[in-house]
Amino acid sequence: MSAEHIRIQLEQLAEQLDDLALSALRDAVEQGATSRPEEEKRLARARRFVEKAIAVLGD
Repeated sequence: MSAEHIRIQLEQLAEQLDDLALSALRDAVEQGATSRPEEEKRLARARRFVEKAIAVLGD
């Protein structure tokens, strides 16, 4: 397995994390939340870490 292959997988993971975060936000809005849900915050944080890994592998 190459670094390029892992980078591609990380990019796909980042997209999946985005989808989950958006879903968490939609659910929160539907339930009348007035602030960001903790689940969405965790997913956003995980996505940032994945983006950092993508950047490192892109160097």
